[in-house]
Amino acid sequence: MKQLPQSSWNLAQYEKFKKERSQPFWDLLALIPPHPKRRILDLGCGSGELTQQAHQRLEARETLGIDSSDTMLEKSHSFKNSSLHFMQGDINILDEENPFGLKIQGPFDLILSNAALQWVPEHERIFLFLRNLLSEKGEIAIQVPSNYYHPSHRIAFEMAETSPFKEALNGYRPPQSVLAPEAYAQLLYHLGFQEQLVRQQVYPHFLASREDIVEWIKGTWLTAYKERLPEKLYDLLLANYQKALFAELPEQGPIFYPFKRTFLWARR
Repeated sequence: MKQLPQSSWNLAQYEKFKKERSQPFWDLLALIPPHPKRRILDLGCGSGELTQQAHQRLEARETLGIDSSDTMLEKSHSFKNSSLHFMQGDINILDEENPFGLKIQGPFDLILSNAALQWVPEHERIFLFLRNLLSEKGEIAIQVPSNYYHPSHRIAFEMAETSPFKEALNGYRPPQSVLAPEAYAQLLYHLGFQEQLVRQQVYPHFLASREDIVEWIKGTWLTAYKERLPEKLYDLLLANYQKALFAELPEQGPIFYPFKRTFLWARR
């Protein structure tokens, strides 16, 4: 595959809220019926730590984790073995001959993705692509953050649409591609999945202060801007974002931070 640009993802920043970020993964695994010896594909595997847990918990025959971030994948080397592998790839590349820009071949018995597909536009298209990578009775298990309209996400999006950030981003906008739960249910039906479960869940987080919300978003949503803006301009965006966010949030702590996520499991 072509060399991917150096990533701005920072594992230490991301894992400041490791416990809170991990719980949806365990809730996602709980949706998957027990069936050993699957061949599993994990899209957006990050450090590979949770991929290893899925590999063991599901008693997989073989598991492949894919992530676009070289920095996130550095830790994965300590988890790989003869049946657990990791590769750097781009989940936006929907090429039948080279899925995700890689020389890999289906079918897979389970395609797993935890908090990654929100970065991919046109979910109708990628879900069709994933279905075609599945075995005859293959399954998908996916979790995506659905928190676009909380001030933590909305303000960042709005701030990037103002000068001088809009011009520097040259038209880039993070995808807002996550569908409503009923739209996913309809999509899975049209794609021919015989069984499905779709649900939305709000996770109640209690953070020490509103500064913690900034730290949370720096580990994920703001990364897309950090990769594309000069350092001084990103610092200005961050300062403006924090000022606007604090204007909408109470000053006193602890802060209640509700975080909405969408889960789906389906079998062909």
